[in-house]
Amino acid sequence: MVKIEAVIKPHKLDAVKEALVKAGVAGMTVTEVRGFGKQKGHEDVAADTLTIEFLPKIKIEIVCHDEQKDRTLDAIARAARSGKIGDGKIFVSPILDALRIRTNDKGENALR
Repeated sequence: MVKIEAVIKPHKLDAVKEALVKAGVAGMTVTEVRGFGKQKGHEDVAADTLTIEFLPKIKIEIVCHDEQKDRTLDAIARAARSGKIGDGKIFVSPILDALRIRTNDKGENALR
């Protein structure tokens, strides 16, 4: 199992969600976050001071089977890509175990 975390522009959320549903993703968690990367956020210059403001972003978290990883990554990247700075990043991490609280299903069975 892997955990996929994608940080994307907020206006791309609907397109990414649709692409993930078409790719067969069964569930996801979406969080409104703030941050900056290479574009260094929004710069505010006032009275000779430079302030870097965090930009609004969306973080999508998905845990899926290893064989779904490439399809999921491709769906996110295609739907979120504008070709401009700030499109976001996708991170992939191994998941050691999972537990569905309601049924006590463990491991990959918890993802079904």
